[in-house]
Amino acid sequence: MAFLYPSFLWALALIAIPVIIHLFYFRRFRKVYFSNVRFLREVKEETSMRSRLRNLLILLMRCLAVAALVLAFAQPYLPVQDGVLRGRKAVSIYVDNSFSMGAEGDRAPLLQVAKDRARDLVGAYGPEDRFQVLTNAFSGGTQRLVGQQEALDALEAIRIGPESRPLSRVLDRQVSAFGTETLDHRLVYQISDFQRNVTDLENPDTSLSVNLVPLQAVQERNLAIDSAWFDAPVPQLNQNNLLLVRVRNFSDQTLDNVRLSLTYDGQTKPVGTLSLPPRGSVIDSVFLNITQGGSGTARLTITDYPVEFDDDYFLAFRTTDRVRVLNINGDEAFDRNLSAALRLGVFEPTQVPAQRIDYGGLSGYDLVVLTDMDAIGSGLAEQLRQYVRDGGNLLVFPPRNADPGSYNAFLQSLPADELLAYQEQSREVSGLNDEAFIFGGVFENRRSALNLPTTAGNFPLTRYGARAQEALLTYRDGSTALAKYSVGEGNLYLSAAPLATGINNLSLNAEVFIPMLYKMGISSGRRRPAAYTIGRDEVIETGRRQSSGEIVYKLRGPGGEFIPEQRAIGNRVALGLGGQVPEAGIYELVINDEVVESFAFNYDRTESDLSYTPLDKLENIANTSVLDADSQAALLEEVRSRNEGRPLWRYFIWAALLFLLAEVLLLRFWKV
Repeated sequence: MAFLYPSFLWALALIAIPVIIHLFYFRRFRKVYFSNVRFLREVKEETSMRSRLRNLLILLMRCLAVAALVLAFAQPYLPVQDGVLRGRKAVSIYVDNSFSMGAEGDRAPLLQVAKDRARDLVGAYGPEDRFQVLTNAFSGGTQRLVGQQEALDALEAIRIGPESRPLSRVLDRQVSAFGTETLDHRLVYQISDFQRNVTDLENPDTSLSVNLVPLQAVQERNLAIDSAWFDAPVPQLNQNNLLLVRVRNFSDQTLDNVRLSLTYDGQTKPVGTLSLPPRGSVIDSVFLNITQGGSGTARLTITDYPVEFDDDYFLAFRTTDRVRVLNINGDEAFDRNLSAALRLGVFEPTQVPAQRIDYGGLSGYDLVVLTDMDAIGSGLAEQLRQYVRDGGNLLVFPPRNADPGSYNAFLQSLPADELLAYQEQSREVSGLNDEAFIFGGVFENRRSALNLPTTAGNFPLTRYGARAQEALLTYRDGSTALAKYSVGEGNLYLSAAPLATGINNLSLNAEVFIPMLYKMGISSGRRRPAAYTIGRDEVIETGRRQSSGEIVYKLRGPGGEFIPEQRAIGNRVALGLGGQVPEAGIYELVINDEVVESFAFNYDRTESDLSYTPLDKLENIANTSVLDADSQAALLEEVRSRNEGRPLWRYFIWAALLFLLAEVLLLRFWKV
């Protein structure tokens, strides 16, 4: 047995107090007068012996009571097998504040119980120890060790938040905080409900003392809109755009008549009812007719109780009412049919000869059409390559007298298939790929009389498998007339035949040519997500780059207004959120008090699955210990026994009370 405060043993000198009382009180004699004491001699001798024994027992009980109290205050303990943790300690306490911790436990919400247990842990250590209080927010201020009172204040400020983190990442964060100070011992506590989908701890560092404090909630059923996405690469204006919605059932029972509704343009309408199997999901189809160009938003909703944070799913999208097209021609003799097509209301055209290209303005166009260029110079080739890689769309029509060498050098750099020698041969296009986005949904009945183009000559294209050619138009012999290549975040469209009317009548077939140009312009290979996830997507991008470095980008939504970190990448701007989006909903990008774009943010669906890791599996995680969180006293005793040994002070308190009780009984019932 050892003592936490051995200096207090000097108080054993207080045993002298009952001894002094005994000497000056029990040794006093009273004179009793009797008429004749001859008959009292034997009684007197017997009574004196009994009185002496009684007084000695009372003295012994008093001495033992004082000694037991002194020993209790000296904090005796039995050292643990590995020894007591002496010296200053670094204690990291993680409190899971995700949505699942809002569930009800036996007595209170789990988060409240977690905060109470965390306060108990902080109080179990000394004022000289250092603490980290960590939540799922992973804020920079939590990556330092603080004093005891500051740790208690941080615990008081914890609230439910939208973030959810795997416990392995939490442990890494806790370990990194220990590096800020050098202390004798490092202890880790994780207080959580330990959902299955976040409990991924495996063989933590043996130099750490990792302690798991599991909390249990009442099991609830739950439904969630898991995700939603548009079937087409980009939604289209005045079209019934197919929107796919996945609804997931996280309970063990079949759920029928689950109502799904859609809110768009201020109106909410039901779109159907679903039946979901146990632990399964259903993908439903919703048609969204977008009636306004530019930025649009929508919200999908189901009705579910009591877990409601995942019942709404917000979406933001952008449709183009006018496609910005740049036509670069070899000279100022622009193709008449292409010019006529671009004058339609769905296009916003710009036509320039190759000698007057504004390279800095390429990023402002949705589609660049290259016509009648005998050769592609190295400077133009590099600018076009960068334009496509950054998300632009490029359509190339090589002329009859094109220099295959310069074209192939450009195509190799992308990479794309190359041009072979020009062949004077009349050919008919017989295949149109209506599975591709460019022609998909354009023709109601493609099997009817559809005029496909014919050519009087063409450049056969190589077919290198690694360059992933997608044939949009094919000749009767199966060779490619119009090919698509995904390059970086954009697309290259390469025609095997020139655009000149005398060779190719594609521009005369308006039913094919005009939809083709429009959908090429809106088909950027860069698909902006319809929604972002709070806590997971910390960087978003916008194409609204401003030339002035003093322009301030702001995001405004249900969680307030804030200025994100901004960084220019090519023709786009990356906006760093830094955990500043606290609430799901639609957030507007504001530049100079003008709303230029919208973004949708949803809560992380990781918390939707309310199944928890069983206690026996937690106990089987190597290099960890599981503490009982049900009883405050049991938790504190367990912590102190591991850090200080098995405390014995309670037993000495009980012993002191028993000795005092024995004294009272001797005085009350032993008469002399």
